[in-house]
Amino acid sequence: MSMNSTPSANRIHIGFFGRRNAGKSSVVNAVTGQELSVVSDVKGTTTDPVTKAMELLPMGPVLIIDTPGYDDEGELGELRVKRTKQILNKTDVAILVVDGTVGLTSVDEELIKIFKQKGLNYITVYNKCDLMSVSDMIKLSQDDSAILVSATDKKNIDQLKEKIALMADIGPEKYLVKDLVSKGDIIVLVTPIDSAAPKGRLILPQQQTIRDLLEADAVTVVIKENEVEQTLKLLNKKPRIIITDSQAFKTVAQQTPSDVPLTSFSILMARYKGFLDSAVKSAVAIDNLQDGDKVLISEGCTHHRQCGDIGTVKLPAWLEKYTGKKLAYEFTSGGTFPEDLSQYKVVIHCGGCTLNERELQYRMKCALDQGVPFTNYGTVIAQTQGILMRSLEVFKG
Repeated sequence: MSMNSTPSANRIHIGFFGRRNAGKSSVVNAVTGQELSVVSDVKGTTTDPVTKAMELLPMGPVLIIDTPGYDDEGELGELRVKRTKQILNKTDVAILVVDGTVGLTSVDEELIKIFKQKGLNYITVYNKCDLMSVSDMIKLSQDDSAILVSATDKKNIDQLKEKIALMADIGPEKYLVKDLVSKGDIIVLVTPIDSAAPKGRLILPQQQTIRDLLEADAVTVVIKENEVEQTLKLLNKKPRIIITDSQAFKTVAQQTPSDVPLTSFSILMARYKGFLDSAVKSAVAIDNLQDGDKVLISEGCTHHRQCGDIGTVKLPAWLEKYTGKKLAYEFTSGGTFPEDLSQYKVVIHCGGCTLNERELQYRMKCALDQGVPFTNYGTVIAQTQGILMRSLEVFKG
């Protein structure tokens, strides 16, 4: 994906599911108009989820996901089915591809049950309609929730795309910060050079915040953490907000007048992803940590760990200084997230800029359903620095 593309986390995720040899990959290729997935008569050709970013009007930017067959067998098959279940946790619209010459099977019915349990909008696609009997086609055509297609001759593929677009629950437009500012406001962004970011680039939350502020016609001033006081003296009016990388929270807070709202990219991202309330309520759980308690620190992306890494080095150091306790830590990254969280006293997640809202909400629900507080880097760091309440004042009124 190019640097100018919509980030995957901000795209509607459309997952294609079904049995082996039902024609999932053929349907995906027909919908995308590309040979995205390998197609074969051999069962189990798709062995790992395959993704494709594209525009699907009137929905807009989407991420198409082709998954392995849900009826895969053997030890490797079980692992593939597990991967498919993980994809379900971040799917916004599910497409069940059924072999029209066979009809619904118990595997298909199990998938439909899972879709309903997860509250997913879904469409049942009967593929190979060019090989179906007329009577079966007439019967299935009366089902408004289903659609008959032929990936081979592209029959009804355009209608399928239209149906997918209508199924997406896009909801009201959400912003990182645009709704908090007005035209002409000065916003100061404190962006320490992050060693984990590719050379020559800002990290994703910083990029997205700048774009949001440009759309709001605000004046954006980008500085490093040691330039706050000097910058405030140079400005001809008070900033509307100062937004900082969480790692520099304490340093920036010391340089920021009390009448200037201060928050962090991570806290803005938690609000954008819909879990700020939980993050704030759960951040106070660190006050109750005891020696030996287990803490799960989870990142949505994967990157090479650097010396001084925030998740594995800085955050544990801040926690132990704040609590005065010796804690036990476990770390996960990328798509890895344990289902059983009962052993942990708190889950501290990154802002989730690379994960879509549904997956973050799933992770939060897993924790809260097991009675485990679920918070994020920014709120915990603010709590350890004694400025959590101050960092939330920007959202009042």
